[in-house]
This record gives sequence, structure tokens and C-alpha cells, in this order.
Amino acid sequence: MVASASETRATSSPAAKAPTFFLPDFCASPAIFVVVLIAELVALVIALARQALHDNFWTDLAGGSMFLLWIGLTCSAVLCRSRPWLQTMQPGRAAMVAIGMLVVTIGLVSEVVFQVGQVWGSESTGGEPGFFPREHAGFVLRNIVVGFIVSALALRYFYVSAEWKRTIELEALARIRALQARIRPHFLFNSMNTIAALTRSSPERAEQAVEDLADLFRASLSDASARIPLKDELEIARTHQRIEQLRLGDRLTVHWDVDELPMRALVPSLIVQPLLENAVYHGVETLPRGGEVSIVGRRQDDQLHIEVRNPILTQTGYANREGNRMALENIRQRLELAWPGRARVEVEQREGEFCARLIFPYAGDDMVNG
Repeated sequence: MVASASETRATSSPAAKAPTFFLPDFCASPAIFVVVLIAELVALVIALARQALHDNFWTDLAGGSMFLLWIGLTCSAVLCRSRPWLQTMQPGRAAMVAIGMLVVTIGLVSEVVFQVGQVWGSESTGGEPGFFPREHAGFVLRNIVVGFIVSALALRYFYVSAEWKRTIELEALARIRALQARIRPHFLFNSMNTIAALTRSSPERAEQAVEDLADLFRASLSDASARIPLKDELEIARTHQRIEQLRLGDRLTVHWDVDELPMRALVPSLIVQPLLENAVYHGVETLPRGGEVSIVGRRQDDQLHIEVRNPILTQTGYANREGNRMALENIRQRLELAWPGRARVEVEQREGEFCARLIFPYAGDDMVNG
């Protein structure tokens, strides 16, 4: 039942999602790759800028690359280890502490580089620029000042970027909740009229319809950001079908072909039911003899494909109807929040038929918990 789906949603996501920390995860390989790439680009720019001072370009580039890589990787390691601790602080204080740690790290690395150069003896280069500096205080202080400026600018960028991303997510969630809370009056009125008609002729069916309607309301008012097992999401759609079946009778036929779908896959709630609702309201109900809605699901490698097909009147502009368009946009936003850039909604309209197709990555309990 859908009630169990709601319980699953309550346990599958935290009650209150903590705000995203502004510092990226420097323990992750993509962040390390970016640090290495930036270090090499900066070393190349510095070597090109200093080429007029000497002719040994490749030696200067090698020395600058090695030093900046030491700086970048050491600072990344410091931020990687200290990130859990910094997350416990207020953003402003965390930024100041992070800048302080980075400046100290840059100073220590600069001092180590200078001392290593003293041991190896930079005099052997014969006056030509070598790998190691000769001026102690100037070298260390210059790196500390530059490191402070770069660290402050970088942390400011990270903070603004995180706040922008958080604002976008909150706005998207607000739009989704607003759409989610919007229960179509026609469906509510039709359902209540159907239940009223059944109370005398078939009290058992009326009771079941009331329970189904309550389950749909419960699902509609649940957490918009939660993910539920695909089995529960399909059960929500079947609940909607049962209510519509009471009203339309033989005019409505729903063909289910979803046996190949992994029922443990975690999906955003209410991504299939709105498509079925649109197929009935904008499609089957408008046809004098009704029609058949086809719901087909397949797994292709690491992606899931779910398509809902329904007959329509021979006309154009079906996909642009307000109700249909809002439901499709709602689902697009849900999928985008769940899998940014990796999920999509495709629509296709042919002669007398409309198809909405959902394509998104497969995420199961074992993948999430593992």
C-alpha cells in the first residue's frame, strides 16, 4: 500500500537536510585533478612571463611546476583532513581558520623548499636560475602574501558558488513543493462524487476508494526531496488507476509492462502517477470510447526507461496544455535535483498518440547504502 511507501520515505531521508558546506571535498579525485591542472597552468603562465629575464625556460617551468604542485597538493591534504572539523563552525569563522591554515602551510612548504635548496646547493647552477630560490626572507614572505590573497579569493569563490547552488536548490524545491501540493480540483471533485455514489450501492468499494484517496493525499504531501523504492512509486500510480477506474469503468484500460524494472531502485516520489493522471484526464477521458494507457519500463545498462503512452484526439498542442506542461516540468525538476545533468524527460506526439518517457540512472538500496 501507499502508506508503507510514506513510511519508507520517512526513513530513507533525513528529517532536515543540512546545508551544503561551502568548501568542496578535496579528498575526491576530481578536486585533486583540478588542483594539479591549475598548478600547472599557473606555472606555465609564470614561466612565460619570466622568459624575458632568462633564456632557460624549461628549467624555470620545471621548478615552478614542482613548487606549485607541492603547495597545491599539501594545501589540498590539509583541507581534506580538516574539512569535517571546519564543517562544525560558522561559515565566516571556518573561512578565517581555513585561510590561516593555508597560509601556515604555504609558509612551511616555502621554508622546506628553501632549506632543501640550501642543502643541495643552488650555487652549482653557475648563476643561472635553478630549481631552488636563493633569497630566504623574500621568498618565504612573498609566497605567504600571495598565498593569503589567493586563498582569500578562492574561499570567497567557493562560498559564493555554494550559496548560489543552495539558492537554486531551495528555489527548485519550493517550486516542486508548490506543484506537489497543487491537487487538481477536477480529480478531487470527481473522486468525491464517485465515492458518494458508491456509499449506497457498494459500501465496500466506497471504503476502498476513500482509503486510496487518502493514500494519494499522503503521497502528495510527503517530502518532495525524498526518494522511495520504485515499487512504492508504481503502487501510487496503481492506486490512482483504481480511483479513475471506478469513474470511467470500461472506458479506461491500463496496460502494465514493468516486470523488467528493478523494484528496489530509489526514485523521486510522484514521477509516474502524474503521467498516468495526465494520460487519463487529457487523453482517455476526452475520447468518446475511452482508450488504453500503456506503461512500459525497461532497464538499459545503468539507466531506467519508463514511458507512458495514451491515445489523444487528433490535434496539435497536446504537450503544451497547461496541466500537462506543469506536470512534465514538475517531473523534470525532480529528476534534475536527484541526478543533475543525467536524467531527462522526453515527449513524443504522433497521430492520435502521446508518449512521455522518463530516463534516469539506476540507484538501488544496495548502491546507496553501499
